[in-house]
Parts: sequence; structure tokens; C-alpha cells
Amino acid sequence: MKPDYNLRLLVGTGILALSVLLPLIGIPFVTYLSLPTATTASISGALLLSGEVLGIISIAVMGKPGYAFIKGRISRIFKKFGPPQHVSLRRHRIGLAMFCIPILFGWLSAYTAPLIPDFTSNPLPYALAGDLLFIAGLFVLGGEFWGKLQSLFRHDGEAETTDLQVP
Repeated sequence: MKPDYNLRLLVGTGILALSVLLPLIGIPFVTYLSLPTATTASISGALLLSGEVLGIISIAVMGKPGYAFIKGRISRIFKKFGPPQHVSLRRHRIGLAMFCIPILFGWLSAYTAPLIPDFTSNPLPYALAGDLLFIAGLFVLGGEFWGKLQSLFRHDGEAETTDLQVP
């Protein structure tokens, strides 16, 4: 790599880090200040927007090869934590339960809210638990399920069909 390119990569990486840290640290700090709601919302929105703009600027500074280099490094780190491609039948069934239970609970809770302890007065813990269970279910289901799920949202997505054999 040329020295000029190394400097561009270093500066671009710094701007990219700033684009992530600015909203991540700035928004909780602004909410901690106990400013009026409209002011807090405006500053938070400005922090998010400036983070997005800085992200685009960082890509422009480091260039396409630099961005590809950083993206490759980050994806290599997170690839270890991604879902496996193929899972066992037991894991698939557990993952489906984890995936479907929050959906069913969300649908049924509108009708059964008075029967669920503290649900009407404090629904946030139930919502957070359901969201975490849903996301964890996606990871437990593995990469093949991700592919099936993605094909649902593509017009040209293909599903495997098997011939049903009626006895």
C-alpha cells in the first residue's frame, strides 16, 4: 500500500468509528441531561443524521478498496458468531418454538391481557423478552432457515416442493 493510501484508510476508519460512536454515546448522554422532550428529540435526530453522514464521508475518504478491506475485517470477526448453515432436527424444533411463541403471544395478548400478570400496567418486559426470544430463535434456526425466510420476500424466490403421497 502507498503511504497516501494508508493515511486515507486510517482517517476513513477514524471517521467511521466516530460515525458509530457519536449516536451510540451521544444519545444516552443527551437523554441523561433532562432537557425538554422536543430538544432531546431534535438533538438525538441530529446525532443520528450526523452519524449517517459521517459514515458516507468515511467511505468517500477511504475509497472503495479501503471500504472493502474494513468490511472484510469486520465480517470476519462477526462470522464466528453467525448462525451455522445446517442444524439438527431437535435444534430446528427448538428454534421454531422460540421463533413462533413471541408471535403467538403478541397476537393472543390483545385478547388475554387481563389474564396475564402485570401485562396491562407494565408491558415493556414482556415485549423485550418476546423480541429477544424471537431474535435468538432466528440464530438457533441456522443459516438454511435464513435462506427460506429471505425467499419469502423475493418475487423470484424458490421453495422446494415435494410430491405428497396420499396413502
